[in-house]
Amino acid sequence: MPLTAIDLPSLGSAPTASDIIAKHIREAIVSGAFDEGEPIRQDDVAKLFDVSKIPVREALKRLEAEGLVEFHRNRGAVVASLSEPEIAQIFEVRAMLESSALKLSVPRMTEKTFQRAGEYCEAFARETNVARWAELNWQFHSSLYEDADRPFLMNLIRSVNDRIERYLRIQLTLSGGTGVDDKEHRQILAACREKNADKAAALLHHHISNACDSLLSHLKK
Repeated sequence: MPLTAIDLPSLGSAPTASDIIAKHIREAIVSGAFDEGEPIRQDDVAKLFDVSKIPVREALKRLEAEGLVEFHRNRGAVVASLSEPEIAQIFEVRAMLESSALKLSVPRMTEKTFQRAGEYCEAFARETNVARWAELNWQFHSSLYEDADRPFLMNLIRSVNDRIERYLRIQLTLSGGTGVDDKEHRQILAACREKNADKAAALLHHHISNACDSLLSHLKK
């Protein structure tokens, strides 16, 4: 089983046990520790966290709602898989949501926003740890949407990114590094500094579409 008891947090410090369990199973899925279609055995998880199966099932149902887990008859909970058309559709939705958020955000951006986004951009470009690329990529992108002040939209964007994070990690890894993404990040940030919302949104839409094309081309190989 890919989950280990090493460095597990205290459940007593969390709002609920199911919150912590969901967080760790989610990370195991998006990091690729769990393979697509692999069963997640509730008894093993309950034993690992020293809880009953009730919070484990609550956590798995939450992950089912996020599209990361599926329940199959006679198999129980398994890691959800996505077909290539489904991946393409999710990237399409991501492009639409994020370009809309950016267009709303650009007119309200401040120098503080540009500085923070620039720091994430530089950190992404310098990072050599593949496991950190997806996290820094999200930090850069999300920092550009915060000034839109649309929490519901941000939650939608976060949930879409969670759904495909393991594929984003694959795309960044198989594309051989962060070079193209870094160049496009800088172009998007430059358009934001120019306060050109339409240009920034168009560049972002193209950037996300490129990531999808890159991923699908590698999956085909």
